[in-house]
Amino acid sequence: MPSQSNPGSPTVAVIHVCVSAAAAETIQDVMRNMRWEFSAAHFGTYISADRRPSISPQMKAADLRIAFVDYDVDAEGAAESTRHLQQIFRNAIVVIAVGMSRDPDLLLMAMRSGCNEFLQKPVASESLIGILQRLATPPDTASQDRERGSVLSFSGAKGGVGTTTVAVHLAMYLVQCHNKKTLLIDNHAELGHVCLYLGLDGSHFHFQEVLSNVSRLDSDLLRGYVAKHSSGLEVLSSPESYGVTRSADPESMRQTLEFLRGEYDFVIVDSAIGLDNATMAILEAASQAYVVATPEIAALRDLSRCLDAFKYIEGLPEKLRVVLNRYSYSSAVSLEQIETAIGQPISMRLPNNHLELQRAENLGQTLPPGSKLEFANQIVHWVSGLTGQTFAKKTQTAVKKPNFFSWNQVDEIAH
Repeated sequence: MPSQSNPGSPTVAVIHVCVSAAAAETIQDVMRNMRWEFSAAHFGTYISADRRPSISPQMKAADLRIAFVDYDVDAEGAAESTRHLQQIFRNAIVVIAVGMSRDPDLLLMAMRSGCNEFLQKPVASESLIGILQRLATPPDTASQDRERGSVLSFSGAKGGVGTTTVAVHLAMYLVQCHNKKTLLIDNHAELGHVCLYLGLDGSHFHFQEVLSNVSRLDSDLLRGYVAKHSSGLEVLSSPESYGVTRSADPESMRQTLEFLRGEYDFVIVDSAIGLDNATMAILEAASQAYVVATPEIAALRDLSRCLDAFKYIEGLPEKLRVVLNRYSYSSAVSLEQIETAIGQPISMRLPNNHLELQRAENLGQTLPPGSKLEFANQIVHWVSGLTGQTFAKKTQTAVKKPNFFSWNQVDEIAH
């Protein structure tokens, strides 16, 4: 059904899949009020390989193609319809899921199948206008007038220096000691250890999926991606298998971190060190960038080379903080010798409680902030400095432990 022509306005193809007559009429009223020249096609059954629709040349040649797919009747059928529509139009179509509930699992299914937006029933003109305007002009998140959280990046001078252990404890203590809304991101390309150290199942969704859907990201969709620890800490995991690595787009990384800063008090990013564009986007977004090393010759050599490379990047040296992990006063290299060698002071010195930390990690736990171990005390001091608040030790019942790993779980991980 073509609308009245309005010279200079875009031509729009509108496709309804299993959408009610009332919702379709509301959609078309909005199109008319926006003075768009549009043609509409209605399909009462879901689209599949056996039921591919006949699309007119006029609709295929439109400046903008928008499909509305109802996800309430049959979510699996709706997801299949979405995938086929994206194939038919070679991804040059905006697909809007329509449904009663903004359930995170349903939203995630819709977005994974190729939907760009979600329109809640009953369809309201104001909601649809907002979606169409958002699609036409993406919001400038940097200009939003709201308090922004802090991004803290962690990377190791080399593998095996305990970077993930440090990041996990810092994130956990921000929640446990100061009740800060905190997100911990495992930004390793694959097989990161954050969820293992927390006793969480991170196999369903991972951070790379968030990056690939940043244009659709909102609070509801985000809830479908994060794993939530019993403490309240939220986690975005890394892929738990080989062969799923995808290169991260630096602009997607910037947009995602900017969005997350509006959702959390602290965003902790645990990632490998490097100078690729995506890593540089993380360092650019970070208010503080921590490089973790241990007092051994290989780690200190790599730390020195890393700092040499970073000092020529504008704005980065001011953010860099060196964390010396597993330090002991009996170490072969003294603190003064290390600082002289790297040409920078040590910002945080963490003692060598390696055996106790390894035992906790094998159980999917962190050391409680009330622990007598000096490692825990130093992290408590660290988070107090970040928040400007003093931690008052709580009774043991205030610290809720995550579930222990069973040997069956260990066998599953091994195989």
